[in-house]
Amino acid sequence: MNPLLIAAAAGLTVVGLVHSVLGEIMVFRGLRRQGAGLRGIPHNVGGVRSPVAPRALALPREHLGIVWATWHLVTLLGWALAALLWRLGTVPSDTALAAWVADVTGLATLAGGMLVLYATRGRHPGWTALLVVAALVWWR
Repeated sequence: MNPLLIAAAAGLTVVGLVHSVLGEIMVFRGLRRQGAGLRGIPHNVGGVRSPVAPRALALPREHLGIVWATWHLVTLLGWALAALLWRLGTVPSDTALAAWVADVTGLATLAGGMLVLYATRGRHPGWTALLVVAALVWWR
């Protein structure tokens, strides 16, 4: 057992949760309320001045779905890594570790692909690549 790996896994899990929850509250709630993509983001967001001029933040409404999916894809991949760290921290040499790592990776890419597919209604090609990766992992 490796308590440092277990702590790292717990920390990464919390970081992912905070990332998604705060993203929904601080970023996407306001964008949905405004209904105008990213055009309505103020130059000073959350007390931090954006280095990008307000006009440069313009994004067509139909692109907001991939921004949302990408935001949460980061969380999914972070949780997959947390699961790997937890497993490595709690199990001594495991002959099935490689298979388990592959399954976790496949599940994360499957979930990510489905998220992008849903968020963009199939208009962004990222979902295809993620689902192909998941299929290749499980086809081994």
